[in-house]
Amino acid sequence: MRGQGSSRIETGRLILRHFRDEDLATFYAYRNDPEVARYQSWERISEREARFFIEEMQEAQPGTPGEWFQFAIELKEGAALIGDCALKISAEPPYQGEIGYTLAREHQGRGLASEAIRALLDYSFSELQLHRVVASADCENTRSLALMERVGMRREGHFLQSMWFKGRWSDDCMYAILRDEWQEKKRMKDEG
Repeated sequence: MRGQGSSRIETGRLILRHFRDEDLATFYAYRNDPEVARYQSWERISEREARFFIEEMQEAQPGTPGEWFQFAIELKEGAALIGDCALKISAEPPYQGEIGYTLAREHQGRGLASEAIRALLDYSFSELQLHRVVASADCENTRSLALMERVGMRREGHFLQSMWFKGRWSDDCMYAILRDEWQEKKRMKDEG
């Protein structure tokens, strides 16, 4: 149930888990990579902010309504941190969620983010029993838009100059998927 979700999800190549103290150096490095931060809400973070974030996520529980939970994305081969993905469940009513994701540059382009997001969507709909999950991205972030479409989300909106972002107005693209749609996509994949 909400607030009681598992904090470990496994896929073929990945483990989504709580952050650990030893993740600090890698987390700090990719969160300060200008290419990784290009379409994110931050430019860079200090080591103190990174440490605080990791400590905060160590205490947090996935599925808590109204709060973001950030899963560390670990590559099974070599047990390396490669990024993070987030889930926030609406406070009222607690049946809708929002997701986000960040992957270190050297791990992009290999289908790892898609694998992590598929696992997060499956978790959201099966374990947490959410009805709907949304995600948004700057409309210029074509790689992120392609990822959302690749995992089966549909574009529901293109909001013109809706965000003041890094010194300019930018368009925001909104994507979503319903639990019934996700289950149907999984069923078709299993049968195909």
